[in-house]
Amino acid sequence: MPKISFYKSIRDIKNLPKGKLPEVVLCGRANVGKSSFINSFLNRKGLAKTSSTPGKTKALNYYLVEDKFYLVDLPGYGFSKVSKKEQELWSRLIEKYFETGKNIKVVFHLIDSRHQPTKLDLLLKQYIQKLNLNYVAVFTKIDKLKQSELAKLKININSEFPELEFGTNAFLYSSVTKTGKKELKKFLSDILPVKL
Repeated sequence: MPKISFYKSIRDIKNLPKGKLPEVVLCGRANVGKSSFINSFLNRKGLAKTSSTPGKTKALNYYLVEDKFYLVDLPGYGFSKVSKKEQELWSRLIEKYFETGKNIKVVFHLIDSRHQPTKLDLLLKQYIQKLNLNYVAVFTKIDKLKQSELAKLKININSEFPELEFGTNAFLYSSVTKTGKKELKKFLSDILPVKL
């Protein structure tokens, strides 16, 4: 079983880890299921704290995997019950991280498959691509879709994200059924110095 541990939470960009370990970044809306994704993908129940209240992640949360790379969970965006001031602090932290993070290997943008990508989703995608970072879209909660809805999702995504190709830079994922886990692990194993 892979060696995985919570490393630390960072609220100030000056406290980023030293060294050159590659970083796999998770970002997305506050209720997209990032914590469930982490627990499911790394096969560790309770590693990331899940909550019925979105917006709990208030820092950059670093997880160390096999002493080979970090999984970095960013604060979720678009949750209205968080104060505007706090949202602005998170935004600045995320922007500084993206602009100074020299070790970012890939950004996983988690998007809820049940809903159309929001304006914030589209802006984030454009921002990441503008920085020339390796961008991958992960459509979560697909266990909640019927086959007809799944087919519709693929059609809609091609119009919103024409550059995405399923199996290459877009993946379907379910934290419940583990659909997509094998494909994502292979994707990471191909770009990281570790076999998952």
